[in-house]
Amino acid sequence: MRAWPHPDVPAVPGAACAPLLHDTASGGLVEVHTGDKARLYVCGITPYDATHIGHASTYLAFDTLQRMWLDAGLDVHYAQNITGVDDPLLERATERGIDWRDLADQQIQLFRDDMTALDVIPPHDYVAVTEVITPIAEAVERLLASGVGYRVATPDSEDGDDVYFDIAAAAAPGVWTLGSESGYDRALMERLSAERGGDPDRVGKRDPLDPLLWRAARAGEPRWDSVVGAGRPGWHIECSVIALDHLGTDFTVQGGGSDLVFPHHEMSAGHAAALSGHPLAAVYSHAGMVAYQGEKMSKSLGNLVLVSELRERGVDPRAVRLAVLAHHYRSDWEWTDAVLDAAIVRIGRWTAGFAESSSGSPDARSSDDVVEAVRSALRTDLDTPAAIEVLDAAASSGVDDGELVSRAVEALLGVRLRAR
Repeated sequence: MRAWPHPDVPAVPGAACAPLLHDTASGGLVEVHTGDKARLYVCGITPYDATHIGHASTYLAFDTLQRMWLDAGLDVHYAQNITGVDDPLLERATERGIDWRDLADQQIQLFRDDMTALDVIPPHDYVAVTEVITPIAEAVERLLASGVGYRVATPDSEDGDDVYFDIAAAAAPGVWTLGSESGYDRALMERLSAERGGDPDRVGKRDPLDPLLWRAARAGEPRWDSVVGAGRPGWHIECSVIALDHLGTDFTVQGGGSDLVFPHHEMSAGHAAALSGHPLAAVYSHAGMVAYQGEKMSKSLGNLVLVSELRERGVDPRAVRLAVLAHHYRSDWEWTDAVLDAAIVRIGRWTAGFAESSSGSPDARSSDDVVEAVRSALRTDLDTPAAIEVLDAAASSGVDDGELVSRAVEALLGVRLRAR
């Protein structure tokens, strides 16, 4: 699958090192790199109602991580999926009276355009689940053969039975156990499973939390012939297979929104461990949720602020980016007009403040010191608000090399102040 163009990321002189990132599994800060390489997987969109500010917040968080890695001179390999066939997509296509493939294509292109406008670094591997049905089915077959997968009688299927993942069997080797990534207790996991696409009440499952690996074909649903029968993949197994195929085991960071901690990332890690005998990732990192009009921004509620609609209104995408980065990536926050207005004013202030060098002014700050202060803020769990505070002060006082600071803002925060 084609991604989108790579933005310019200028080199910035000075010492740089890999950042410390909060790890959901351990609850602590971890220096995230593997030698001179960094491998990142961020869960992609289910292509309907893209791209809202909640999406943008997540992808900008991990774009900042990539920029810090690049600044440290690391070789970055980034992979992302597209959940191009899933119940929410099919339901939305039915509501709109459109073929689900056409809806997916439209939304994927819209997402590409939004990511391009926001200067987000694209993945090296951008993979739709519909492109890897065969490898996923083969992975499900392996799990069945090893006793970690099992079939549940499915009377309404036209061809075979659904296949589920046995969390108890998967935990036996000790590489992964239920709760090892999320830290959630069972009562919370059962509630979240029911809310987030699971089926804890499904008759015939060995454990209410066992997730679906393969959905056997039903009338009127997309299907693919495979070694495990006709049907389509479950949600979590697609990310496990795509990540293992493109990044290998024990990759550096698994990223996504905090609503993916459970069940998606928990079960993806379990599937990968059962397939490979290794942990999926070294660090599990999660972005906070964005609210609008008092409620978490979500497709189900329909309280969405879309990047494409802001762009159509003539809003500068740099302001959208900076409005998001004004909040720490792990925080929950609310989008308002005031948030956007503040970002628009800030871009103007930075552009003017760093347009010229102020070496003759007694209040002018060393640009080298400003850049290192920005790096220091970002190195500590991608603290973009602290970095912005440094730049606000520098724009007010003046700097001795405005060109250097402008390059650093573009490289590290992805906000272009200089004319191209």
